[in-house]
Amino acid sequence: MSQAVSNDIRDRLLDAAGLSLDRLPMLHVIFDRMATYCADNLRHLSASPSYFSLSTIESGRVSDILEIYEANAVAGVFNVPEWDSEILVGFDRDFVFTMVEVLLGADGTEPPVDDERGFTNIEMRISMAIFEQVGKALQASFSMVSDARFKFERLETRMDFAVIGRRNNLAVVSKFLLQALNRGGEMFVIIPQSALNPMRQTLARVLSGDNSTRDPRWTEQIRNEVSRTEVKLRAVLEEREMALGDIADLKIGQVIELQATPRSRVKLEGNDQPLFWCRLGQSDGSYMLRVEDYIDQEQEFIDDVLSR
Repeated sequence: MSQAVSNDIRDRLLDAAGLSLDRLPMLHVIFDRMATYCADNLRHLSASPSYFSLSTIESGRVSDILEIYEANAVAGVFNVPEWDSEILVGFDRDFVFTMVEVLLGADGTEPPVDDERGFTNIEMRISMAIFEQVGKALQASFSMVSDARFKFERLETRMDFAVIGRRNNLAVVSKFLLQALNRGGEMFVIIPQSALNPMRQTLARVLSGDNSTRDPRWTEQIRNEVSRTEVKLRAVLEEREMALGDIADLKIGQVIELQATPRSRVKLEGNDQPLFWCRLGQSDGSYMLRVEDYIDQEQEFIDDVLSR
C-alpha cells in the first residue's frame, strides 16, 4: 500500500471519528485572540466599549448546531480559499440589538429590545459591517497556524439556508459572549472539522506568543493613539521652599523675590515628570522656550537628596 493511500485512509478515519478538542489546545489560544481582536476592531467604531469573551468550544453536527439558532440569529458565510472550505459566523438576536445600540451611540438608558420581529434593513447593514470586522479578527487570529483569507460571501437569516457543506458533517463551534451597555448577546463561529484536520498537528501544540506574527495594523494604531494623547506641559523657572507659617502670612500685593534671571535654565515638565532643560526667550511679543537638553531623572533625584 502506497504512502499516499495510507494517509488518505487515515484522514478518512479521523474525519469519521471527529476531532478531540482536548488534544487541540491551540484552538483555545486562537479563539481567545479572536475575542481580543473583535473588541479592538470595534472599539474605534463606537464611543461605548464592547467586551468579548470566549465561552465554550464544542463539536457536533452542523444541523444540530444551527437548529438552536433557527429564527433567532443572523449568519454570515465566509469562504476560505486556502482551506478549500467555508465557515459560518453568527450573531444571535440579543447580539444584533446590542451592537446596533452601541454603534448608533446609545447610552444604555433605554430598556433592551425584546421583540421577535424580523431584522430591519439597518440591523442587517450593521451586521454586515460587523461581519467584516470579525473576518479580520479571524484572519489575524489564525495567522499563528495558517496564512488564510476569510472572504465574506453572503448573509442569511434562515439557518437552513446557511449551507457550508453537508448539514450532517462534523464541525467545531466556538461561542463568544458580548457585553456592552449592561446587556449582551452571543456570537458563534462554526468551522467544519474537515477544514481543521490538515492543521491538527499544529493545533495540538501551543505556540509561544513570541513566535506570533506582529499585526502591523495594530502596531500602527497604537502608535497613532499614543501620538494623539494630550499631555499638559509646565515650564518651571524657579523652585524654592518656604515655611508654612511664611506662606500663611502672605498678603495680596506682597512681592516674592526670585533668584532666577532671563538667562536661567527653565525646567519643562509633563505630568509632574521633568523632561527637558530649556532657555527662555521672546518671539513676536510672546515668551518662548528653546529645548537644550534632556533631564537625567536619576541624577536629578540624587542631587535633590544630597542638597537636603
